[in-house]
Formats: sequence, structure tokens, C-alpha cells
Amino acid sequence: MQNKQMTVGDTVGLGFMTFAFFLGAGNLIFPPFAGYLAAENSLPAMIGFLLTAVGMPLIGLIAVAKANGKVMGLLPAAAATALAVVIYVIIGPAFATPRAGLVAYEIGARPFIENTSAVIELAGLTLNKTQLLYTLVFFLITMLLSMFPGKLLDNVGKVLTPVLLFLLVGLAVSVFVLEGAEPGLPQREYAEFPLTKGILEGYNTMDTLASLIFGMLIIDILRKKGVTDAVSQTKYLVQAALIAAGGLAFVYVSLFYLGTTAGELANGVENGGQLLTQYVTHHFGATGVVLLASVVTLACLTTAVGLVSACSEYFNELLPKISYRTWVLLLSIICAVVANVGLTQLIAISIPVLVTVYPVAIALVLVTFLTNRFARPAFSHRLVLFVALIFGIFDGLKIVGVDTSVLDFMPLYQEGMAWSLPTLIAIVACLFIKGQGSTGEVA
Repeated sequence: MQNKQMTVGDTVGLGFMTFAFFLGAGNLIFPPFAGYLAAENSLPAMIGFLLTAVGMPLIGLIAVAKANGKVMGLLPAAAATALAVVIYVIIGPAFATPRAGLVAYEIGARPFIENTSAVIELAGLTLNKTQLLYTLVFFLITMLLSMFPGKLLDNVGKVLTPVLLFLLVGLAVSVFVLEGAEPGLPQREYAEFPLTKGILEGYNTMDTLASLIFGMLIIDILRKKGVTDAVSQTKYLVQAALIAAGGLAFVYVSLFYLGTTAGELANGVENGGQLLTQYVTHHFGATGVVLLASVVTLACLTTAVGLVSACSEYFNELLPKISYRTWVLLLSIICAVVANVGLTQLIAISIPVLVTVYPVAIALVLVTFLTNRFARPAFSHRLVLFVALIFGIFDGLKIVGVDTSVLDFMPLYQEGMAWSLPTLIAIVACLFIKGQGSTGEVA
């Protein structure tokens, strides 16, 4: 098949689509609340957040391009499959996708509903009636858009995302133009270690995990567009990654600043969603609430479509007897069910899981760039990821209350990043290892 070249418009549309996939629930609700809590320490906190919420996803996409979509190729087949399944489950039906629907409901719909306390009994469970109905409709739309992955570039990149970007620009301009309050005193961990706390807060976006998946999805979309050679795929993927990273950084900086200068508007808020609602209600009234609702709904919908599509593609390849569209249907139903657990509970459950898995994803991205420098690349990949996983488990256990004080002596243990130094040491050690297996066998 002859390799096709994409037009500038198609490339920009691909970048917008990538930006829209990443710009989901966590991207909007975590930065403003982090800025509010960091207060005077918002600059180092924001730098830390940008490292894991923009820098690592950008590097992750480039790593996928560098490895031609096979970032896990040097791991044992069983380990690679297990890691991929875990990532897809996290960003799919377990956490990220249901969270998108919940945030869309909390910010995009709930302000316009008069009675949000009505409940319904279903299968012995007491569920919020309006939340149930909203999430059913939300994931029905997600399912319909995900059924036709070949249309993703047109439907998402060229139609929904420009509208979303226009609304976000309006919100961001208001943050910098309207007068805000002076930053207060930093709270919680932001008072002691704002940089590392910002890094950990960036985990909540799940974007580094998503980058490993979206990179492969974008390559698949490029193939369907007729871009077949690896060099062209890498070029377009890197261009899309840069567009997405620029958009994400713009959104994060403005939302961080919103939280930092919120002042009395943040009194009594418990999360970034409430803070955003307070901000736009104060400055724009009903018009502002509609604006915020539109931004959140579009962001969450485009992310949900990307996640369901990516997960369905993967599980269809893993279990080909179940068709892609059947997976779309099944995952959409699961997401709608999980979403009715509630936003607060879902976020609380996800944090220890992310703290455990994120170090492995970051380590995988890093060793991908160093593969050619390792004398034994397969061994190096496996050792580094194993070290990251072991210490990531300890960090996760600490969050759920398990006594891991045996690691008190380690740098960054108190901050929740005990994995970082051992993983770095393992990487450096592997750079000096010599011996057989210099070519590395792909498992």
C-alpha cells in the first residue's frame, strides 16, 4: 500500500484529538484544588504537577513512537500482557472512564437539576436517580461514538475539540484578567514538600498510563488513514504529542492560577470541581455555570470516547473471538455501573492503585529511551520495572495504612516516592552491565 501524507489540517486535527483524549475529568478538577492548597508554594507544586501530567505523557507518546508501538516488547510475554491489562483496566472501566462520566454529572449537569437527592432501588441497591439516568445517557453516547473508530479524527479532532478549546480559552483568559485574591498559606503536604506533592498529584490525571495506550491508538488511526511507514507515523505522532502537551500545559497553568488566587471563593470546597463551580458562579453567574458545564461535558465525553475505543481495540486483539463492537458495548455498560459508586469513593480507591502502578509506567518510558545504550536491554527492562513495582507496592501500601516504616530511612519515603531512588540506581547499574545478550531478545 502506498504511504499517504497528511495535510496540515489533518495533522492539527490529530493533535487536537490527542489533546482532547488527555483532557478529561482529572485534568479539570485536580489542578485548581492543588493550586488552592499549595497557595504561596504553588510554583514548585505546579512544576511538579506539569512534570507528571504534561512532561511524562509527552515523553510517553514519543517513547511509543520510538518503539514503533512496542514499548513492552522486551518484557516476558506474560508480564507484558499483565501490565497492559492492568493499564487498560485502570484507564478504562475501573477508574478513569467512569470518573469522566461522574465529573460530567457533578459539574456539567447537577447545577441545573432541582432535586438531586432522589433515589431509586435497583437490585437491592440504593442509587441516586438523577446520577443513574445521566450516566446511562452519557455512556450510551460514548458507546455510539466509539462504535466507529475510523471516524474519530473527524468527529473528535475536527468538531468537538475546537469548541472545547474555545471554551477553555475563555475560562483561562478570565482567570488572568479578573482580579484575584492574594495567595494564602500552603496546606497539608504542600507546606512541607510542594514539588513532590505536585508530582504525585499529577498521577491522578492517569495521563502517563494513557499515553502508552493512546500512542498505539493514534498509530492505528494513522494506518487507517493510509500512513503506513514507521518514519511518517513517528513524525505525525510526535507532532500530535507536542500540540497536545502545549494545550494541556496552557489549561493546567490557568487552572492552577485560578486555585491559587481563589481566596474566599474556596471557602468550604472539598474538591476542584466545587472550586470551579464557585469561581464561575461568582464571576459569571448563570452564564458562567453554562460555560463550565459545557467545558466539562465536552472534555469528559471526548476522553471517554478515546478510552473506550482504546480499551476495546486492545481487548479485541487479546480475545479476537469477541468483536470490537461487542467490547465497546460491554465496557460502556461496565463504566455506567461503576460510575454509580460515586465520585469521592472512586477517587479514594484509585489513589493507592495509581501510586503502585505509576512508577512502573514511568520506568518503562525511561528505559525505552535507553534501550540502545543497554548492553543487555531485555534484562535491563525487566530489572528496572521489577524494582519500580516492588517499591511502588510499598508506596501504595503506605497510603492504605499498612505499616511500611521499615523504609523510613529511604529518601522521599515520607513524600510517597520511595520508588524513585532505587529505580534510578537500577537504571544506572544497567548502563554499566556488560555481557551476552547485547542485542536483547524480544519476549
